[in-house]
Amino acid sequence: MNQFPWVLVFFTFSLLPITSCQVFAADSHSNLFRQNTQSSAPQIGVPEEFSIFPVGINVGKQNVLPSVFVRGQENGTAAVNLEHWLISYDAVIQALKLSVTSLGDGQIEVRSPGFVIRLDSQQLIHDPELGVVFSIQQLQTLFGVTAEFDINDYAIILNPSWLNQTVSSVEQKNVIPLQLAGLPTVKAPQQTITAIEQRVNTSGSGTSTPTFVGETIAVGSIFNGSFFLRGQQKDLTDSQTWNLAEAQYLRETDNADYIVGSQPTFWRSHSSKQYWGLTTIQRQGFKALIPQEGGSFSPTQRLQAEKISRTIVGEAAPGTLVRLMQGLGDRPIAEILVDSAGIYRFENLTSGQLSAGNYRVFLYPEGRLTAQPEIRAATFSNIPGQIPPGASATIVSGGWRRKLSGEPSQNFFGDLQEFQGGIARRWGVSENLTLGAGLIYDQNLQALGEIFFRPDNFPLEVAASVLSGDQDGKWDLDANARFFPTQNLTVKLNTDKFSSRLNLDWRFSPHLTLLGNYDSRHGWETGVQTSFSFGEWFSLGRFSLDAENHCHWSLDQRLGLLSLSHQGNEIATRSQLNYNLSGDTVLQSGHSLRLGYETRNLNHFDNLATLAWRYRTPERTADGRNLWDVELGYGIGSRHSGLIVTLQTAVIPGLLVRGRYEGGSISSDQTSYSLEIVSSLNFHNGIFPGDRQSDRLRSVGGLLIQPFFDKNNNNKRDRGEPIYTENSDLLFILNNLPIKSFRPDVQKKRIIVSLVPGTYRLDIDPSGFPIDWETAVDSYAVEVIAGSYTPVLVPFHLCYSLSGIVTDESGTPIAGARVEAIAPQTQQRRFSVTNDAGVYYLERLPQGTYHIKINEQVAKPDKLILNESSQHFQELNLKQ
Repeated sequence: MNQFPWVLVFFTFSLLPITSCQVFAADSHSNLFRQNTQSSAPQIGVPEEFSIFPVGINVGKQNVLPSVFVRGQENGTAAVNLEHWLISYDAVIQALKLSVTSLGDGQIEVRSPGFVIRLDSQQLIHDPELGVVFSIQQLQTLFGVTAEFDINDYAIILNPSWLNQTVSSVEQKNVIPLQLAGLPTVKAPQQTITAIEQRVNTSGSGTSTPTFVGETIAVGSIFNGSFFLRGQQKDLTDSQTWNLAEAQYLRETDNADYIVGSQPTFWRSHSSKQYWGLTTIQRQGFKALIPQEGGSFSPTQRLQAEKISRTIVGEAAPGTLVRLMQGLGDRPIAEILVDSAGIYRFENLTSGQLSAGNYRVFLYPEGRLTAQPEIRAATFSNIPGQIPPGASATIVSGGWRRKLSGEPSQNFFGDLQEFQGGIARRWGVSENLTLGAGLIYDQNLQALGEIFFRPDNFPLEVAASVLSGDQDGKWDLDANARFFPTQNLTVKLNTDKFSSRLNLDWRFSPHLTLLGNYDSRHGWETGVQTSFSFGEWFSLGRFSLDAENHCHWSLDQRLGLLSLSHQGNEIATRSQLNYNLSGDTVLQSGHSLRLGYETRNLNHFDNLATLAWRYRTPERTADGRNLWDVELGYGIGSRHSGLIVTLQTAVIPGLLVRGRYEGGSISSDQTSYSLEIVSSLNFHNGIFPGDRQSDRLRSVGGLLIQPFFDKNNNNKRDRGEPIYTENSDLLFILNNLPIKSFRPDVQKKRIIVSLVPGTYRLDIDPSGFPIDWETAVDSYAVEVIAGSYTPVLVPFHLCYSLSGIVTDESGTPIAGARVEAIAPQTQQRRFSVTNDAGVYYLERLPQGTYHIKINEQVAKPDKLILNESSQHFQELNLKQ
């Protein structure tokens, strides 16, 4: 039996650091928290035969404390009544690397990489010789830490549940419980106008009259939901052409949704007119996903619990450039140049990327970006989603078709015409099968059926929805089937009202994929895709040939700072060679040169060669735009030659300016130009520049945090009290995660965090406090609703630290003594435990008068006064 010499014991204890309830080296930013609340620690009866002796402390297989005193008993071969052994408070804190914070209500908050709990300091066990202690049983019940005694090493082995656990493993399990009980609650605002945006677009050519088009957006919150208004100005100079494009109230909860006003139908309506009405969804047994990026209401998404595939498809004239936009944004997420088939299709879009009903399709005639595009609502091929077994959902909707106004003498609000409506229900029959059924009235009565099937032990997924015959007797079948017998072979069958398609992808080798497609309208298409990478060189190519001998190809290559892209079909080709002069291939910022060549063969053959210089700043706005994006070039074409200039800047907060001038064009023999100005203002807690992302506030909200120096201690921000947003990454923890995980927009006078509706725990971490300042409240429970940001004011107060030695009447230092500073007016308490040298350390003491107690007995001296003239760090020795 290996016992430690007494000399080593005393030498070890003489080196132990000062113990404080506030200062410990632990990672308070860890997201592996198990939370619990204990009103009091149980009192443990100690057997009379227990004695004090030294042992080592191991955490797992590692010795962390070579020798500490414990109260217990062993019989030479094993521990006796190990659950009643007592270990000093100081040793437990050091061994488990706990971070302890003394709270104003007399409680202490204990954090580790595995838990967060609160304890009442009054209920901690006090041993007459060891001071404040924990029992082995308490380590299990309070902290979830099991213990055993190794008689050979003569050490207590602690086994924390979080030992060797990684962040990713916990996140994958989605086990991050929150403790919100007892926290001060910050309520979400009930009625707000959060943001207003105005867009103005003008375009024209050398011989045409300029057109002016506008759009106004307003979003806010009301009745625990969001409201959204969008007005169109087809001719900004003629108010009679203005109309109300959207007006919507939306409230989404875990179990039910309510939407009033403009909205998409939950069935595939063949009408091009808007639908205005009232819809409710009632869910039992599951929660629907709200995308973090927000967006408009999607009945299909809110009826399903998992991601669903979507296809956007439509018809356009050959040579039309079709761009897919997210929500009301203006940055394309995909684009297609329509070939001779006259069909555009965007596939494999999931609800996790964007919300349905939150797409817009921009069609530029003849591919001219300066032309006023035709804007279409996205045409979805909606696939019903699977819900858990035993779960169900019901949707009921009724309303009218609305004919948009916008012409002279028409109503600004439009005209409500034919009634539409329906009711449907979806059931989770089993883990493999979801069924749905309903009745729809859309010009005539139709039946709706849905199925989502994924069998066990067979590589097949089938999803389909069908509407019975319309007025012309045509049935509408929308189905997706996916067969994947091996990891390298996938077969997909898709059908909608436009066509049926069969796709085959066979990854023949890591660098070669064989492609086969069949379309009921155009026949077969076969092709090949290759990909190679070596060092700084990367190449991706694709080639296909259809039944009419039309070729489609694309090639993307990159070698260091040089990149080449080339695409083409029977209508057009486009080639670009780019060289980044600034050496930034990751953010694509700095200076670059571009050499381009395009051809187009519609009624006659046209071509355009361009050489351009481009500059993009590395600094970006909250919505991801470069502060400056400038391109200057010259184009030589078969129709027209001249300068090509593009300018985009967001350097002025809340304002985006984007313009383009084309002196050289492949589709026109005239110069053309376009100019767009977007202004955005937020009206929440003052007026400040917006981020041009108001559309997302339809279904999400957020926090507007303002930490400030409360110089007069009234917990209100008065004129002249500065706001503190430095060290925000260290200062705030949101739902047990560092706030930077939520990508906050940190500004000089506020911190904005976008969040889905719910209740969140916001912790203020002392590691981010400004020197000599502290907060009176350490944690908040904050409500978030869609359409607004919940204001959270965090006042900082001047604070003071107090340290000294606790001795008895003979002057001997007292180890393990509990020292408390109590404010008699508020009963706020600060708590510390002395180390073996009798040293205590109290910090974060606000101004005021305090009574000092040692182990619940009046100390000498027993009174402390802190005011503006006091030193921020004071020494005060105490006697018991």
